[in-house]
Amino acid sequence: MHSFESHIRSVPDFPKPGIVFKDITPLLQDRFPEVIKAMCHGIDWTKVDYVVGIESRGFILGAAMAQLQGKGFIPMRKKGKLPPPVIAETYALEYGTDTLEMIQEEKNGRVVLVDDVLATGGTLRAAAALCAKNKLEVTAMSLLINLTFLNKFKEEGFPVVSVLDY
Repeated sequence: MHSFESHIRSVPDFPKPGIVFKDITPLLQDRFPEVIKAMCHGIDWTKVDYVVGIESRGFILGAAMAQLQGKGFIPMRKKGKLPPPVIAETYALEYGTDTLEMIQEEKNGRVVLVDDVLATGGTLRAAAALCAKNKLEVTAMSLLINLTFLNKFKEEGFPVVSVLDY
């Protein structure tokens, strides 16, 4: 078993009052190879064609996972960062909306969605919907941290694999 928790900094009132931000920077600095192996654990890689990393920490984690598993990597970015043709999914935030985009795919594929933290799940739900629009089947969702007290993803049947649950 890994002891990753001691490498995660809790930062109170960031980015706004009442939020305790989980800073994974020290963990990635000290234990990056172990983190990537742990995030790959529990996934049936025979049912995966690509790793989709959600901007921006999902790029770091997802690209390393794709490299380790010999899979291709697809970036999912905030609106306006990718060249056309793109497809988009807009989702609600606490104050307003945000939009994720990815390059439009010409072929079907099976993917693992990767991000650092699952909180309320708005971004991850939008990412899954965007993959579906883009002919990509989400076979797993790999997360470093799942804040289970803020979401019911596992209970709702989403294929969530997380290294740390709070």
